[in-house]
Amino acid sequence: MSLSKNAIYTCFGITLLGCNASSNPTAVIDNVIEQPIIEKTIDQNITCSSFTKLDFTDAFSTESAEEYSANKTIDGSFLQDSRWSVLNKPAEITLTLDTTSLVKGIAITWLNNDQRTYSYDIQTSQDNSNWSPVLTSALSNQLSTRSEYIEIAESSARYIKVIVNNNDIDQSSNIVEVEAFGCKSDVASSISLKDWYLSIPVDETLNTKAESIYEDRLNDQYFNAEFFFLNSEGGLVFRTPIEGTKTSSNTSYTRTELREMLRQGDTNINVKGINKNNWVFSSASLSEQEAAGGVDGKLTAELAVNHVTETGDRSQVGRVIIGQIHANDDEPIRVYYRKLPENEKGAIYLAHEIKGGDDIYHELIGTRSKSAVNPEDGIMLNERFGYEISVTGNLLSLTIIREGQEDIFKTVDMSESGYDLGGQYMYFKAGTYNQNNTGDPKDYVQATFYKIENTHTGYTNPIN
Repeated sequence: MSLSKNAIYTCFGITLLGCNASSNPTAVIDNVIEQPIIEKTIDQNITCSSFTKLDFTDAFSTESAEEYSANKTIDGSFLQDSRWSVLNKPAEITLTLDTTSLVKGIAITWLNNDQRTYSYDIQTSQDNSNWSPVLTSALSNQLSTRSEYIEIAESSARYIKVIVNNNDIDQSSNIVEVEAFGCKSDVASSISLKDWYLSIPVDETLNTKAESIYEDRLNDQYFNAEFFFLNSEGGLVFRTPIEGTKTSSNTSYTRTELREMLRQGDTNINVKGINKNNWVFSSASLSEQEAAGGVDGKLTAELAVNHVTETGDRSQVGRVIIGQIHANDDEPIRVYYRKLPENEKGAIYLAHEIKGGDDIYHELIGTRSKSAVNPEDGIMLNERFGYEISVTGNLLSLTIIREGQEDIFKTVDMSESGYDLGGQYMYFKAGTYNQNNTGDPKDYVQATFYKIENTHTGYTNPIN
């Protein structure tokens, strides 16, 4: 498996996000854009058939309160102490993109724990001199402390200016984070999502429970500026804050995570059960193998962990699950990445859960200890690596793959784990399953996946 950081990924699956093919403005509802894809050429020779998160290099303001500089709005932190604040109104902040891009949307996280409403305008420029208004007299949501995404008039820009006119409580302007979305080149994901659904840690309509974005909706240009989007390299970004709702009463943690769906959108097949939506181990009976969607399996992923939690209880800080096999109620394998705040590199370990019993942990790189020293062979944030989860009968293995280094692997014998007793169905999961519920609510985990491939005996994969 090649992990070259300069690899070019050709799209043979779904292109997640795109330009609006209609002459009517695209509706933006609860941070979701669903729109068809066309090729659109604008000035500066930008050709756009994708929609990605754009990269900032700098932020500038003529004034700011002490210790709350403009660059804190682009530092990747959503903690309220990492913000831009100006004590007088109106106030302006100018953000510089790494290159001229087609800008189509802005996500702003305002400091409004006191339920204030901000009035603001957005302008864009190619030369930091001549400015064009792309959003006028907008109002923030006084009840939301989350990132607020808003579509703006499309423009080719290198600079973005946010002008805060006032708020309804005092004279100050306060922005925690700004993110821009659009494109600077034609970028698409190489990951097929036809046999997955996505769980995000909020109901986009009611904000009361975790929501499942099922196959058809996920593959209809689904985008969420908070939790799930493309980066400029075509990677799928999964972001999970501590704050959020859970998928069930059986879990204590939030997740932005894919769940394997072998039915590929056929809603006549139930999500749960030994059926054509799920798979079984070859240690299962022949009748169960025939009823299932596949037998045994392999999940191959390439990713980079971008951010882990830095606040909270020492026993939980820095932990995220990046891949799983889930059974009816238990988890034959969970793959963890963990990096402590004082360490430069992170560890990789797995948990094997005995059916109805305890977890057995196996450390592959470094240690899972809350007092772990920096692992010499560990994995840094933003370092690209791969993993492969493979099952044949009662043998379960995990392999960690890194460019220029020997593979690291662990095999687990599941003969005494109880999964061959009948009635057990399986499905893969991949994404970010935050394993910290004690830190600052805005602290988060994030990983970018460049490859996710799932195969099973007797199953026709949509990418093949």
